[in-house]
Amino acid sequence: IESDPGVFSELVAEMGVSDVQVHELYSLDKEAMASLAPVHGLIFLFRWRQEKDDRPTVTNYNDYLFFASQMITNACATQAILSILLNRPEIDLGEELTAFKAFTKDFPPDLKGLAISNSELLRRAHNSFARPEPFVAEERRSAKDDDDVYHFISYLPVDGKLYELDGLKAGPICLGDATNEDWLEVVRPLIMKRIEQYSSREIRFNLMAVTADRRERLLREQAVIEKERNMTVGKVQARSGKLPSASELERLAQQHPEPPAMGEVAVDERSLQELLIALAHLTARSNRIQGEISIEAQRVEQWRLENIRRRHNYVPFLVNFLKILAERNELMPLLENAKKKQRSQSRA
Repeated sequence: IESDPGVFSELVAEMGVSDVQVHELYSLDKEAMASLAPVHGLIFLFRWRQEKDDRPTVTNYNDYLFFASQMITNACATQAILSILLNRPEIDLGEELTAFKAFTKDFPPDLKGLAISNSELLRRAHNSFARPEPFVAEERRSAKDDDDVYHFISYLPVDGKLYELDGLKAGPICLGDATNEDWLEVVRPLIMKRIEQYSSREIRFNLMAVTADRRERLLREQAVIEKERNMTVGKVQARSGKLPSASELERLAQQHPEPPAMGEVAVDERSLQELLIALAHLTARSNRIQGEISIEAQRVEQWRLENIRRRHNYVPFLVNFLKILAERNELMPLLENAKKKQRSQSRA
C-alpha cells in the first residue's frame, strides 16, 4: 500500500472506523503537532534492512495492548494502522472491528496476525488498493539485500508507556514512560535518532500522524461559535435594532482585543459596545474556521480523486493504444527514437 495520507484515510474508513484521518508530517515540532491534535499515533516508513536489534520486547501484555505478528507479505501498512486503531480506546472502531478486537484479545501474536489475514473486512479494505498487474510472474523471487524493501511501524502511548509496534519483531518494544499529554515530546528525539542513524546512506523516510478527523473537529468548533454568535446577534438587535456592516465588524475586530467566551448569562451583562466587539471577533473566528473547513473538504475531495486513479486499471487502455500505434506503423519509429534519446543521454 502506498505511503499516502489519502490512501490510509480511506483504508481506515473502509474498515468501518469513524472520525479518524491520517496526515503526512514534514516536521516534528510542537506547532506542527498542535495543529493536528489529538494525535492517536504515528506511522513511520523506512527502508528495511536485516539488522540485529538487541532491544528487549515486552511479554504478558494482552490485557492492555494489541500486538500482532506480520504473517503475510506486504501487510505491514495495514498492520501499522491497526496497531494504532486497536490500541486507542477513544477511537470509534465500528461494529465489525470492535468484534474482531474482542474475538482476538487473548490470541498470541502469531494467531492475531493470522486472524488479520483471514478477516474478510480487513482483506477487502487492504486489497482495494492493490495495483493492477499487467503480467503475473510464475515465480516470485525473494528480496535481496540491495532491493528497495520498505516497512511500516507504529508509535503510540498505551497505559502510561510509549511503545514501538513492529509486526516483524517478537513483541512490543517499550520506549519509556509517556502519557497521552507528553508522548509526542518523548517520541520526537527517538524518531530523529532513528532517521539520523540512516541519513548517511538513506533519505527515503515518511512519517504520518493518525488523528481525529479535522473536519469533524472544525465543525464542532464552528457550531459552538455560531451558537454564541447567534445569541450575541439577538442581544445586539434587541438593544440597537440593527447590526453593524461587515466592514464595521472587521474594523472593531482589528481595533479591540478579543474578549473571553461568555455564557448566556454573561452576555446579558455586557454593554452594547462590548457586545459589538464580541460579535466582531466571533464573526472573524467563524469566517476563519469556515475557510479551514473548505480547505479540508477540498483536501478530502482531492484524496478521493487520487484514490480513484490509483484503483483504475489502465492496462487495457495502454495495450489498445500500443496496438493502434502498431497498426499505423508508428510504434517502432517511436521506440527507435526513444532508444536514441536514451543512448545520447547515457553518453552525456
